[in-house]
Amino acid sequence: MQQQLKVTLIQSDLIWENPKQNRINFEKRIASISENVDLIVLPEMFTTGFTMNAESVAETMQGETIKWMKQMAFNYDTAIVGSIVISENQKFYNRLLFTYPSGEVNYYDKRHTFTLAGEDMVYASGNERVIIDYKGWKICPLVCYDLRFPVWARNTDNYDVLLYVANWPKPRVLAWEALLKARAIENMSYCVGVNRVGVDGLNIEYSGHSAVYNVLGQEMSAIKQNKEQAETVILQKQHIKKYRSTLKFLDDRDEFTLKES
Repeated sequence: MQQQLKVTLIQSDLIWENPKQNRINFEKRIASISENVDLIVLPEMFTTGFTMNAESVAETMQGETIKWMKQMAFNYDTAIVGSIVISENQKFYNRLLFTYPSGEVNYYDKRHTFTLAGEDMVYASGNERVIIDYKGWKICPLVCYDLRFPVWARNTDNYDVLLYVANWPKPRVLAWEALLKARAIENMSYCVGVNRVGVDGLNIEYSGHSAVYNVLGQEMSAIKQNKEQAETVILQKQHIKKYRSTLKFLDDRDEFTLKES
């Protein structure tokens, strides 16, 4: 079990519906990381931006982006996570991919599709929450709009890290900041959120505010808004153990069962 987890957040602009160019851009940013890290987090739909043109940009689980993620993870001996558009069984998914250095890939399909943008009309909703075991750390990966639904994120599995990748628009960025902090506090876990910057093909602006919060809701990162930036944050197992043993709030959590709506 590894007592520290070095996580690099890459807050970036995205080239609209251009997977090849986005892979090139992220390859440069990954190469510029000056230290060995355990996990690199990219935004939601990092190869395309948050598009509803799924049919024109979708890839398969054997596609170029997954091949690229596997190669990057192997080259830099790190896990890489981000979501892309996947076509499978005649459906489209906003699928988060967790790629290990070994080439293994775990994935999570976004549960809460963003109805305000019509995502529910294009993408199938996932129905399974995933807990990833990586270097002795339990990580719960979720996607963007999932952040607004605390029941889905509730820490019933004693995970260590709650991780969100997002394309969260600038007008609602105050909610992004408040909810990331709340999810950390209520679940007594680290909470990592990586958002994009720039303006997309629909003229929607994104202001970043990527962040990491600890168990107490203290912000650990210093990423600037409206700027492409990478930052590495070190998570500590001892921090989680200390406060879960002295502040036993999770012992009083409610038991419940989720049902399909």
